Amino acid sequence: MSIQTVSAAPTGFDEPAFESFLDGRDEPRWLSERRREAFAAYQDKLAEPLDPEEWKRVDLRTFRPEQFLIRAADDEAPAAEVDTLLADRAEFAGNVVHIDGNCSRSRLDESAAAQGVLFGDLSELIREHGDVLQPHLMTRGVRPSTDRFSAWHAAFFTGGTLLYVPAGVELKAPLHSLIALSQPGAADFSHTLVVLEDGAQATLLEETASADADAPGLHVGAVELLLGRQARLRYVQLQNWNQKTYHFAHQSGRAAADASLQWTVGGLGARLAHIHQDVHLDGRGAEAEVNGVTFAVNRQLISYYTQQTHAAPDTRSDLLYKEVLRDKSRVVWRGMIRVEREAQRIDGFQRSDALLLSPDARCDSIPGLEIEADDVRCTHAATAGRVDEEEIFYCMSRGLSRQDAMHMIVGGFFHAVYDRIPVQAVRDTLSDSVERKLGIGGS
Repeated sequence: MSIQTVSAAPTGFDEPAFESFLDGRDEPRWLSERRREAFAAYQDKLAEPLDPEEWKRVDLRTFRPEQFLIRAADDEAPAAEVDTLLADRAEFAGNVVHIDGNCSRSRLDESAAAQGVLFGDLSELIREHGDVLQPHLMTRGVRPSTDRFSAWHAAFFTGGTLLYVPAGVELKAPLHSLIALSQPGAADFSHTLVVLEDGAQATLLEETASADADAPGLHVGAVELLLGRQARLRYVQLQNWNQKTYHFAHQSGRAAADASLQWTVGGLGARLAHIHQDVHLDGRGAEAEVNGVTFAVNRQLISYYTQQTHAAPDTRSDLLYKEVLRDKSRVVWRGMIRVEREAQRIDGFQRSDALLLSPDARCDSIPGLEIEADDVRCTHAATAGRVDEEEIFYCMSRGLSRQDAMHMIVGGFFHAVYDRIPVQAVRDTLSDSVERKLGIGGS
């Protein structure tokens, strides 16, 4: 699959494979029909070029999707041991674990379930509560028609995590979701759907991981965060695949009037990662804060395409990404603030800062604005620079080793993002992950 066009779906995802996949699913008819529509769109999209503005800096020439397969659930397979970043750092109201696209464990506190909260395996909950979920699943957030990756996901998604919180319900304890790959060549198409009705509040901490550091893997995922009026959501996703995994994701957050979304992303793993992230402020007074921490090493390529869309007046968005790069890694960030004509008196901000620890590392940061309203405050910024050797020398002259000095400087660089994250477990996890990354070398 190249950035231009391909003539047919790769083996394992062609029409016979899709029909076999569909036959093995126990799903409502409406979902099967949606999958068929998505697969038809996928076949059409394969013959179309990807958007060059989004993809021209992402090299897909070595990507071979035919090398990966969706694994069927195997009850006899031993449970994979996965090292997680967050699982043991907090008390959770619920946990769900997905291994190779299949749910292996799910739990929700009885007190939350008694209030009508749904949390766990998306596939199972669609069968049990399809009437509640049908209006939300890939209808308002991630659209299958966006490009070949969103259509590919919509046709083959393997379940995933659902969080549904009824109107007025507040979950004080966070929930935890783990998405992991364990078998070589496994493909994960998990979907995360979060629906908060009017006045609901919740926190979801989600992470991705690989059980085997040397096992090639593929993730084609999607995240939908749908907030009703005056809803409050804190969502964290820490991407920590091994460095032989390809990661593609479409992610969308939508906030109704007076809703508040705090969205934190961590880019730590993957061989190649590309995330298409949209935030839509649909109702008057809605606000979103988007935080990003990325640490790339070796030859990793991590790419973000972000858009903040103000579709209503008196809305606010604030995006802050921080990237650290070493060795021959590369990070790409293309950001856009779009303001619709009717969205007056809005405040939009975006900033990306990159710290280069190696002369061979590279960061491309491209902020942008599309403004159709005339009463707005929109600002953007991007910076990139190397570590000042005088700072390292100063720290070492005070008795620190070079490694400790680098950790202090990098930690200080990320501190502006850490200060915006209210969940202590997430701040500690990111800090520890950065310290481990500083010990990774080689090219």
